[in-house]
Amino acid sequence: MSRRNRRIAAASLSVLAVAGLAACSSGTGGNADGPATISLWTHAGGNDAELDVVNGIVEDFNASQDQYVVEVQDFPQDAYNDAVVAAASSNNLPCIVDVDGPNVANWAWAGYIQPMGLPEDTFEGQLEGTLGRVDGEVYAYGYFDVALAMYSRQSILDDAGVRVPTLEEPWTKDEFMDALAKIDGLEQYDYALDMGTGGTGEWISYGYSPQLQSFGGDLVDRSDFQSAEGALNGPEALEWAQWFRGLVDDGYMAQTSGEDSTADFVNGKSGLLFTGNWADTTVKDAFDDAVILPPPDLGTGPKIGAGSWQWALAEGCEEADGAREYLEFAHDTKYFVEYGNAVGLIPATLDAAAEIPAYAEGGENRIYLEMADQFAVVRPETPAYPFISSVFQKAASDILAGGDPRSILDKAVADIDRDIQQNGGYTS
Repeated sequence: MSRRNRRIAAASLSVLAVAGLAACSSGTGGNADGPATISLWTHAGGNDAELDVVNGIVEDFNASQDQYVVEVQDFPQDAYNDAVVAAASSNNLPCIVDVDGPNVANWAWAGYIQPMGLPEDTFEGQLEGTLGRVDGEVYAYGYFDVALAMYSRQSILDDAGVRVPTLEEPWTKDEFMDALAKIDGLEQYDYALDMGTGGTGEWISYGYSPQLQSFGGDLVDRSDFQSAEGALNGPEALEWAQWFRGLVDDGYMAQTSGEDSTADFVNGKSGLLFTGNWADTTVKDAFDDAVILPPPDLGTGPKIGAGSWQWALAEGCEEADGAREYLEFAHDTKYFVEYGNAVGLIPATLDAAAEIPAYAEGGENRIYLEMADQFAVVRPETPAYPFISSVFQKAASDILAGGDPRSILDKAVADIDRDIQQNGGYTS
């Protein structure tokens, strides 16, 4: 498949491109009149805290040398991917883009981004889930990650007579089910558990595929990424599906939860909340006895998702050397610290974590870093992932709705395998 056709195929996995997007240069060569311009696009438009960090790094880089000038263009997150697709379709990408971690392999296959080309030791001490690797090469790096966790209150667990799980000794599947039964028995909550089942889109894959993986299944066979057979419809996957729907059948969670599961938990509608650590401040502000719990071990150890927004070098950049210079300059501990302080999420390097009290050894949020380090599983590093995710989203929703797990999972496998075959295995 030609690169242009790959771009068309990749675009079909996204929403339609924004019509009439103004053309933007990927970089203009320097001359006697001044330095070369390097364009940088970010999805952080509207997120002042994150955008301030981006602008600060760019200002520092521009002041550090006189060969290049990086210029920032920010987009609202909802419009960002459309802008990139439109620019790629017209061979007019900027030099530096940010990309959501699960899409790195697809963007590489489509010809949007290229290997970063920085020394491997650049990334020593970085959480693996914050690196976008394709065939062993780093295509992108991120400044932060998020972690899935469960939240409760010490008073709830005490009243129910439930052990507080730890990183070293998480709940087993049986203990988790026993905890749900005991919390349900308190008869104080609409549901013992809220897992955000009212969520849509990527939340479904990010939130629930790690539970599938904890059972021993997966979204695709990762040995060669050529089939989902056995991974998504094998005995372990079927057991996960039956368990997942069983939580609804047993009355432990809603088939479709409220729009804001964190708010519902804070308002006393559930005894356990499963979500990302973006809920941390809200929960702690509401309860002085809030507790952070690792996810249960459902068979093969606790699992959580990994991979948030990352920075990459676009293919076709006329000033690739300058873009690499910027990306290496920006990979400095102080910027990871600034990002961590600005967004409050998990800093992507251990050195940065040591400088942020909440994430340093003994810090109140250290558990999130430890979970990201010990339990994180990146979403499959294959160009097929956007399609795989869309198929899994429908399958999980159909299972929650009470459909037959075996037929749902078999159809999901057939759909995924057909897509992989139609795209030549995504190997060229």
